Amino acid sequence: PILADLPRDIPYVATHVWPAQAAVHAGLTNVVNAVPDNWPMALHLAEGAMHTVQTPSAYLGYRALRGMDKGRDLKAMPRESIAYTGHYIDHELVSHLPEDCDARVRRAGSGEPLRYLLTVGGAGAQKDIFVGIVRMLLPQVREKRAALFINVGDHRKLWDELCAAVPELRTDCDLHFDDFPAASAFTEQCRTRTVTGIHAFCHDDIFAAVYITNLLMRVSDVLITKPSELAFYPVPKLMIHRVGGHEAWGAIRSAEVGDGTYECDTMRDVSAMLRLFAQDDSVMRLMCAQIETARKAGIYDGAYNVVKLTAGRPY
Repeated sequence: PILADLPRDIPYVATHVWPAQAAVHAGLTNVVNAVPDNWPMALHLAEGAMHTVQTPSAYLGYRALRGMDKGRDLKAMPRESIAYTGHYIDHELVSHLPEDCDARVRRAGSGEPLRYLLTVGGAGAQKDIFVGIVRMLLPQVREKRAALFINVGDHRKLWDELCAAVPELRTDCDLHFDDFPAASAFTEQCRTRTVTGIHAFCHDDIFAAVYITNLLMRVSDVLITKPSELAFYPVPKLMIHRVGGHEAWGAIRSAEVGDGTYECDTMRDVSAMLRLFAQDDSVMRLMCAQIETARKAGIYDGAYNVVKLTAGRPY
């Protein structure tokens, strides 16, 4: 009913299939369904909308409706119903990519602690891996060879569970909880000062809980994450084991582009990769170089291109 009150030809971008389907059923004629997933799934389809995807492999999979009904010989999606745009990345990250990567390389060259950002997604489904990572990084943090940012989003209970498993977090950690202006100011300070220790972030407000990751990514050297939507982001990444099977192709894409690792399935694999990052900064430098190559190729321009497509402009 809300969408039915809009002009029929208004440019409309949906970042989830349900509002895309709602817009089509409300009679809107210029609907773009920005599909986030790199593995083709029928649940993301909104017939009557233009579908955009982030990768060439997703384009082929969705175009052919791969695996969506194994009992029938499906016809391909019409060419005018789908477009490959590139990764959906926030303007603030794309526009500052060269300077952010230069800062990572500069910090590595000057011997500053390597900054890890651990994002806790999936409602904390991988707590054991998080605990293992924190325990492994603690000695490096104490020796000022590493600094650790932990964002638990709005999962305060999970933070308590992490502290119970790693008691040092209660005593050796700076908390940035439920004060988004102060947390945002901290990220700005990280651009010009050396960061040490462990810093934890938690916000009950869902916008702040998610958005602080955007700000922290710009001042981090390595993002540790499952291969979810963050797999497509232009920051050096260590990919831990996925939660959903569909996320596997997020890690594959990151490994292909070269801005992240392959999926590290076990804590043993994660530990090996953490040792590699700690011992040899050439890995992080390589990922920064690949990010710059991908930037020049327009791989991170997906959000811009979705808007251009909706506005009827070429890209």
